[in-house]
Amino acid sequence: MTDTEKETVLGLQRQFDEAELAADADRLRELLAEDFQSIGPKGYVLDKEQWIGRHVQFEYHALDTSRIDVRMYGDAAIVRNVQSNKATSHGRPVALRVRVSQVWVKQEGSWRLAGIQFSPMADDA
Repeated sequence: MTDTEKETVLGLQRQFDEAELAADADRLRELLAEDFQSIGPKGYVLDKEQWIGRHVQFEYHALDTSRIDVRMYGDAAIVRNVQSNKATSHGRPVALRVRVSQVWVKQEGSWRLAGIQFSPMADDA
């Protein structure tokens, strides 16, 4: 595993955050694996189309990612970080600070996000 691949995954994670912030459905379709699944901070599960489609009722106003850790495992990578965001969901303001775990996989020569899980932050974390 090369540092170049690690940097590639880190760059794609940043592009994912940018696509989320911009509600860029086309870029999200490119970045997400066909069998992508997300587990939200309250345990709900969304597939690829549900994830992209949620932007109809959900809009980010700010999204900040910190404490980024990338671990490479052959054709898989796990990216863990802390995300703070401000958004509107169904017309209501939302502000979250969560731990995020992303699983990236290399498929046919390209890295894709296969899964993402959000976990609430402990008060002292």
